[in-house]
Amino acid sequence: MQCDHFDADRCRSCTLLAQPYAAQVADKQARARALLGATADLAWLPPLTSAESGFRNKAKMVVTGTADEPVLGILGPHGAGVDLRDCPLHIPSVQNALPVLARFISLARLTPYDVPRRAGELKYLLVTGSPDGELMVRFVLRSTESIARIRKHLPWLSTTLPTARVVSVNLHPEHKAVLEGEHEVVLTESDALPMRMNDVVLHLRPQSFFQTNTDVAAALYRQVSSWVDDLAPSSLWDLYCGVGGFALHCSAPGRQVVGIETSVEAVTSARLSAAALGAAGPRFEVGDATVFAIEAVTRGITAEVVVVNPPRRGIGTALAECLETSAARAIVYSSCNVESLAQDLARMPSWHVRRAQVLDMFPQTTHDEVLTLLTRD
Repeated sequence: MQCDHFDADRCRSCTLLAQPYAAQVADKQARARALLGATADLAWLPPLTSAESGFRNKAKMVVTGTADEPVLGILGPHGAGVDLRDCPLHIPSVQNALPVLARFISLARLTPYDVPRRAGELKYLLVTGSPDGELMVRFVLRSTESIARIRKHLPWLSTTLPTARVVSVNLHPEHKAVLEGEHEVVLTESDALPMRMNDVVLHLRPQSFFQTNTDVAAALYRQVSSWVDDLAPSSLWDLYCGVGGFALHCSAPGRQVVGIETSVEAVTSARLSAAALGAAGPRFEVGDATVFAIEAVTRGITAEVVVVNPPRRGIGTALAECLETSAARAIVYSSCNVESLAQDLARMPSWHVRRAQVLDMFPQTTHDEVLTLLTRD
């Protein structure tokens, strides 16, 4: 992938851009093998590659500059804004929307937030694109001061950018290095972005996590669904379920599927998707995955198959020890950090990796997704 911003040293977010893509994938595969092993009973599937550019379905843009001339991108090493509206990582629908949204910022007189002065209103612009070309647009503001002007000019945005299905304001009043606040104000009739994945439609609401690489995420769901169907369990837990991608793909007649997630917005999204499946759909609950599993196992209840997709820190000691003592017969562990995955596996000595695959969710970086199937002897 060629990038003028990288070549000019304006943006170095793609840390591996100078390395040929095939070598990037080979290095990720070698690292995963080194940490997880290459024993005779471990079958490594070929790594799943991604498009080298145009794969990222979400733009997380810091807004700097002025209302008349907004800069959408990142903060440079000296605090100045670097405009990345033409970043080649973004899918076309997102990249094409950014110039329109820059015009909207000027039209609605949204003053970019000045970090050193702690003045201004608009902190971030978050844009997510669906496989069908629709968009979710979120303005992260310091206060409610600009909401009336955004509402006033929404008809212009709807006409100029008709693919903007969901538009919202996220209120982030504190001066903190975090992306968004807790309170969301949805300004459109629709409050969820349909994300068509394989034969499942996920409903993504603001503040709900979704993988940034749609094609690789779809392949990840297909692989997990295939492994689960081979196991043919009567019950399944999807821990850290997010918007329910694994649970919904693994749903089947007669199979009891439960998804657990701490995010209320994500569970609301998952329930929207499950409603389309009727009584056969999974059940989603708001809760801590570790607490849920420990309480259930203590009562002698365990699903036959447990799917875990934790944040980078992994599942941790308590949940690993719980699964070690559980009656589950298989674990599907999808990890965005192979180091924490290896640490968790060391805490579960009776479980062994039988199948594994590297999925390159994040080309041009050192990050990837490693999918594993665990069973006991």
